Amino acid sequence: MCAEGPRLLAISDLHVAHPENREILKGLEPARDGDWLIVAGDVAETMSDIEWALGELARRFETVIWTPGNHELWTPPGDPVQLRGLERYRHLVRLCRSLGVLTPEDPYPVWPSPGGPVTVAPMFLLYDYTFRPAGTYTKEQALDAAYEAGVVCTDEYLLHPDPHVSRDAWCRERVAYTGERLGELDGAATVLVNHWPLVREPTRVLRHPEFAQWCGTELTADWHVRFNAVAVVYGHLHIPRTTEYDGVRFEEVSVGYPREWRARPDRPDRLRTILPGRANA
Repeated sequence: MCAEGPRLLAISDLHVAHPENREILKGLEPARDGDWLIVAGDVAETMSDIEWALGELARRFETVIWTPGNHELWTPPGDPVQLRGLERYRHLVRLCRSLGVLTPEDPYPVWPSPGGPVTVAPMFLLYDYTFRPAGTYTKEQALDAAYEAGVVCTDEYLLHPDPHVSRDAWCRERVAYTGERLGELDGAATVLVNHWPLVREPTRVLRHPEFAQWCGTELTADWHVRFNAVAVVYGHLHIPRTTEYDGVRFEEVSVGYPREWRARPDRPDRLRTILPGRANA
């Protein structure tokens, strides 16, 4: 191990149901004593795969911090665990706690940064169909455009909002709950972690703009400023990159599917360094 001090690292969209991605996870290791790892959602779809993957990472890293993506919240027909909606999420939280993995329902951990403590806030916010394609003004119009284009997220079939009336209603509830928790930090420096991007700008590069409606909510557009973020970590888009909005660094840390990462110059097992600095693992 290197003696330079631990780092806060991040990755997302591991999708370990793919054998090639499973091998990537097997190779993920801390480079320094005390490294923490953020896992920003979409580990897998079935409970057994999620348990295996997070258990492996929890044994290697000092602290693992997880937030769910849409794939963990799916209820796929082949999963023996057929819980839906809120009950599925609660089951995931219990599973993580049994593995020693931190979740959005736990006290936020504090990273001992040399520049001062930074609170790492994993969030589960979902989306509310407000990232709509041009020319659409309602959720119904946006969905109609997506179905007409043949670009429909699998969430419409497998991510059940029970007992909420809709996924967007669940999103609004999560935004209110999480905003209240973040407000209690009273201006402390944060790293905000969510599977979906907090601002719409990263979705502008999507090949199919209709898909953006499943990618976040306008309700969080100012959170990176409002809650004093030094960095924002997200995934979901499968477009790994670093961008900056209002002077705040945004890190998209997806691995993605094999067909996607094979086409990139970067190694798919790359862990993004969130703190300190901008270097890569």
